Amino acid sequence: MTKALLGVVVLLVTACGVSAQEESAGRTNAAAGFSDTSASQVQLVSVGEDNSAPLNGSASNAASPAAPEAAPAADPAPTPRYIFGDRDDYRWQLGVGFEYFRFQSNAFDANMLGLNTTLTYYTNSWFGVEGDVVTVFSPDTVIGNNHGKLFGGAGGFRVGGRRARWEPWAHALVGGSHLQPQTALGGRNAIMAIVGPGVDYRVHARLSFRGEADYVYTGYFSQSQSSFQIIAGVVLHF
Repeated sequence: MTKALLGVVVLLVTACGVSAQEESAGRTNAAAGFSDTSASQVQLVSVGEDNSAPLNGSASNAASPAAPEAAPAADPAPTPRYIFGDRDDYRWQLGVGFEYFRFQSNAFDANMLGLNTTLTYYTNSWFGVEGDVVTVFSPDTVIGNNHGKLFGGAGGFRVGGRRARWEPWAHALVGGSHLQPQTALGGRNAIMAIVGPGVDYRVHARLSFRGEADYVYTGYFSQSQSSFQIIAGVVLHF
């Protein structure tokens, strides 16, 4: 009886020890669930656009995004287009011409030759501001052995079309002038006003031929003089 009871106790102790070992192993060596491992996140087969799978069976790297396109460079300043009838044009004009000036007064009359220079800035397609310089002299003597000389400068405005090969215009200028020689009537400086029409003939985007005829008013010798000038020259556009 005693031996049988001892055998039962040994069996119970052995069973309890095995159970305790299994529980300890379950706490330390139990494998994690499949969904918790990185294996479930691996793409075993990747099919490209050409329906071909990579040979190594591993996940293919995602294509890197295309680099953003560089911003286009700023367009340079537009250059004038020389198209008759519809063109963007240069705003500045420099005119240089040979001038014949007919001076008439009570003191003396004189045929004078010289140079006429104008500088014009167009604010739009038809209106411009202008400056003019007149330098003329008389080849013949007028009083004694003296030659007539006149120097003048004036400023004003110009209006005209600039959309065809022929470019008619008109201008009006006011300024001052200086006359030689000195006369018994006195007065070597006087007001000068110029008004008249002209026309330019465009031969190139930067070059025109010019012709003009102007009425010229002066106020020498406490009087009024009505003279005129004729000019033929060239115009540079820039």
